Amino acid sequence: MPIQRPTWLPSYLPELQGLRGLAVLAVVAYHCHPRLEGTRIHYASLWGWAGVNLFFVLSGFLITSILLEAQGKPRYFRNFYGRRALRIWPVYVLVLAACYWHLRWLASHGMMDATKGAPWPAYVFFVQNLFYPLSDAIGPTWSLAIEEQYYFLWAPLVRFLRRPWMLAAVLTGALAGSPLLRLANLPWVTPTHTLIHLDGIALGSLLALGLYTLPLSRRLWLWIGLGALVLGIAAAATVAGGTVFLDSALAAAFAGAVLAAIASTGARNPINAVLSRGPLAFFGRISYGLYMTHILVFIWFGWFDLEMDRYGMAGSLTVVALRLAASTALATALWYGFESQILKLKRYFQGVCVQTPSLTAASAPQSRTRPAEKASRQARPAPGDAGDRSRPAP
Repeated sequence: MPIQRPTWLPSYLPELQGLRGLAVLAVVAYHCHPRLEGTRIHYASLWGWAGVNLFFVLSGFLITSILLEAQGKPRYFRNFYGRRALRIWPVYVLVLAACYWHLRWLASHGMMDATKGAPWPAYVFFVQNLFYPLSDAIGPTWSLAIEEQYYFLWAPLVRFLRRPWMLAAVLTGALAGSPLLRLANLPWVTPTHTLIHLDGIALGSLLALGLYTLPLSRRLWLWIGLGALVLGIAAAATVAGGTVFLDSALAAAFAGAVLAAIASTGARNPINAVLSRGPLAFFGRISYGLYMTHILVFIWFGWFDLEMDRYGMAGSLTVVALRLAASTALATALWYGFESQILKLKRYFQGVCVQTPSLTAASAPQSRTRPAEKASRQARPAPGDAGDRSRPAP
């Protein structure tokens, strides 16, 4: 089976930006759920942790797609790792520095235990998820560590395992192994350990591998995605709920949602409109900064929380509103004043174009095109390329 980008897959997938926005807002809501008790959205906020699973699925799909397109190209490792470093490290280092200063200040005033969490060298090498518990302010970095470990190991495998079935076997093993390790409940496996959180990344990567190797029609992929979405949610709400297979069921649902968004991209319906433009797309753009900084913002405004406690539910909702506004403002400033400027340096690592919501047409292999389909597609307007706008992914 040749590895080729499908003809119908456009160079820019704006709906994926909206899914990222949905994921990061779910995580923020989850971290606000004690303040939402008694409201209609409290129950939904308790499920916000699943936003990280959606991040994992998106990362698995996007990164694997990029690596498959660059598999035989020169400077494979230099370009890929250089661009990922520019996307991840600047904000990461900035947040770690701010947290280190703030946590030391809190500890010096007797407001927290300075020994809590992973040792600082663990954050340098992205292995903090192997320690538990983590310091609250930088707790969200556990999922970032898993993604960095994934980048480090998966890129060589895609480069040297040229046969799709070999890659599929590795991913299937990871997908089956994670729930089994959760079931084993081994003492050395922390709640944030990499080996028990591979469901989403493996499914997202399998999704990319399937799209690039299986000659299925766009319509069939859409039905597969919708079916996986329904079955995954149904399983999570019934047989998988409360078991070690809950994460796997949610990952299947999110993979289905991602596949459906890919196969229906550009469609004129309310769902695609909501995902591709407006607030969700905006939050998708700033999602990395928002994910990395929102807990730090919550801690910083802790004094405001205490002031609002006397006002009951009205005070709690005011706290949530301030948290969201302040976190959004900081993430927006980070994106426009820092992240987007740093990302301009990606031009020095051309060849593997890493775009969070899109796949680059420039680096894609020749598409599988039938003569009749080619003539039909030439009559259609080409999808716009939004440029190199990079995520949690979390």
